[in-house]
Amino acid sequence: MPVRRLLPNLPNLITLTRIAIIPVFLLFLLTPLPAGGLIALILFALAALSDAIDGWVARSWEQVTDFGKFADPLADKLLVMAALIVFVARGQIGVIPVIIILSREFLVMGLRILAMTHALSIPASPLAKLKTVSHIGLAVILIGEGAWVWPAWGEVLRLVFVYLAVALALLSAGEYFYRSRHLFHEL
Repeated sequence: MPVRRLLPNLPNLITLTRIAIIPVFLLFLLTPLPAGGLIALILFALAALSDAIDGWVARSWEQVTDFGKFADPLADKLLVMAALIVFVARGQIGVIPVIIILSREFLVMGLRILAMTHALSIPASPLAKLKTVSHIGLAVILIGEGAWVWPAWGEVLRLVFVYLAVALALLSAGEYFYRSRHLFHEL
């Protein structure tokens, strides 16, 4: 019997595991333990990597499900949102960039839900995937700032990723809404 028959919903299990890692990640991110930042970074990286793995498994094993289409992007957003909120509380990033990023995530999630009510799916575009990579990169940099001292260019790198994350959030939101404009004509 093939492995995919023995594990009927492996991609969804990976997605649920990613969601379950979030509180553990936050615990280590917020802990004053000397290794807390490093453990948080490892957990965040594993959770971010699991996004690529569950998508690959779902497509290659033909296990794409409606639950996965909804839960997978939700898991990514929860992971990044949780981290960004901590970074705002610590003063590592300003409120305005985070509000822009979080607003984009809520608006696009609402758009996806609207599409689902019309039996449509809005797949992630290359620009949206690049946006996700920029948000993960920003989070890794900010987790790193809390875990160890960056060299002098660390501040510049953080600012580049903040602007990149905000720009890609706005551009990808615009792309989603443009590609889905037919939904609004039906309303």
